Amino acid sequence: MADSSRSSFILLFSMLLLITLSHMTEASGSFRHGRIDCKPRCSYRCSATSHKKPCMFFCLKCCSKCLCVPPGTYGNKQICPCYNNWKTKDGGPKCP
Repeated sequence: MADSSRSSFILLFSMLLLITLSHMTEASGSFRHGRIDCKPRCSYRCSATSHKKPCMFFCLKCCSKCLCVPPGTYGNKQICPCYNNWKTKDGGPKCP
């Protein structure tokens, strides 16, 4: 009987934790139904450049394909392998 109560408690606790985490993710607005909100992430990513228009164009393109934008305004591309590995036909980085 004790094992049954313990299993029920663990199951209930796990479900509550899952519900709480899903609400936190939805509230943050950054990841919904397999998609992320690219515009604010790319706006921040491109905020330090003087070439905002092309930066935003390519960042949004990369974000929609890779579902990831590296943190910060420069570097950190190793966090998003798709973003990091997508190259132009000349072999340069496609994503800012």
